[in-house]
Formats: sequence, structure tokens, C-alpha cells
Amino acid sequence: MSVGGFYRVWPILLGVLLCGSSVQAAPVLHPLLIVSEEWADYTNADGTGLAWDLMRKVFEPAGYKVRTRQEPYTRAFGLVQRGEADIWVGSYKDEADSLYPRWNFDVDHVYALGLASRASPDVSQLGQYKLAWMRGYEYQRYLPNIKRYTEVQRRSGILSMIDLGRADYYIDALSEIQALLRDSPRQASYKVTHVAELPLYIGFTNSPKGRRLREVFDQRMDALVPGGQLREIFARWHQPYPFEAQTTVKAP
Repeated sequence: MSVGGFYRVWPILLGVLLCGSSVQAAPVLHPLLIVSEEWADYTNADGTGLAWDLMRKVFEPAGYKVRTRQEPYTRAFGLVQRGEADIWVGSYKDEADSLYPRWNFDVDHVYALGLASRASPDVSQLGQYKLAWMRGYEYQRYLPNIKRYTEVQRRSGILSMIDLGRADYYIDALSEIQALLRDSPRQASYKVTHVAELPLYIGFTNSPKGRRLREVFDQRMDALVPGGQLREIFARWHQPYPFEAQTTVKAP
């Protein structure tokens, strides 16, 4: 090649090398589909919310691109069981046939909603009451002495059930009960009673990919929780920080 030819080709070669360098520098993010029922300010349909922010904080620095999707509760974990989604949000430990991590990611503040005219329920004697909760929530596995309960498809008819005596108490997370009462013109007719604090988990598909993701999640939480790096997310959404007592790495 002549000297003149070299100088004509050199800019082209330099451009190819620089292009190749920039491609190598850009990390390849693996797609990650996370599904959940829509909960206000927690798993919003537009991708905002405490849980979605936390999932991005955990997985995206580890090389994953989080995609979120809203599905009804039972369909969400069904998609994960069938391998059509990678993770579902908002499970209690061992609630369904999926893989569970060591770490919970939050705590569910569970309350009973009933008529203000009734005495507050005795939590140790919940079995004596007619209870209701959302289909798939499986509270009978986590609350004591449960005998009679009704599973409902939607929250819109809950207050009517209580008014008509078809349920003594409705069990749900405090945030969901507060949302119900905000829309009622008769808020003073009802009261809420604390029932339990239940750790919340994410569930993984039972596959090699699910096992890798579970390992990534626990490793990231091992670093993020003791370092206090999740506090800002809970503060942003005005929710209590669930890891106050956990200042050291959680034991396996």
C-alpha cells in the first residue's frame, strides 16, 4: 500500500476501532420480566412505585434490565410457575410453588377492617369471626386459628359485605384498607385493628435462570441492607423502613 493509500484508509480503520471499542464498553443488560398485582404507590402501572424502584436498585447494577407488568395476583405467580415471567412481587414465604430467597424485601402491615360499632377483634381468636380477603392471599396459612373465610375477586364490594354482616372483618394490608376508606363517605362507620406483620418476598421461576436470579438477589441484599442503601427508596414513598434491626449480613 502506498503512503497516500494508507492515509486514506487510516481514518476508516480508526473509526472501526473506535466503534468496536464503544460497543465493547456498553454493557449487555439481560431482560428481566417482573409481574405483580397493581398496588398504589407500590407497583403502579406506569412503572413507578416503591417495589419497582427497589427491584431496579437490586437488579440493574447486576446487569439486568427490569421490565414490569401488572397482572391479577393469582395470574402473576402462575406466570412465574410456568416460566412466562421471571419474578413475581408481593408473596409471603412459601406461599406458592416457586423459589424464594433468604431476604424479604419489605414487611406487610396487615390489619382487620370492621364496623366501628363492633369490639376490636381478638387476634388470638380470629377463628371465631367471619373473615374475608382477596383471592389468593392465603392468610389462613399465616394467621392463628382461622376457620371461616371468604375469598373475594375485587375490593369494590368489601364495605357492603361488612355492612350486611356477610363478613365481620376484612383482612388486608393497611395501605389497601386506607385506599378503600378514602373513597367512602362513611369513613367514621369503620375502624381498623392491627393483626400481623408479615415479611414480603419475591418469588422466582423454578429453573436454572430462577436460581441464578435468586442468588443475585440475596447477594445484592447482603450488601444493600447493611449499607443502608435502600433507605432512600422507602423514604421517597413515605413508607417505614423494614430493616432497622438488621445491621449485619443476614445468616443463610
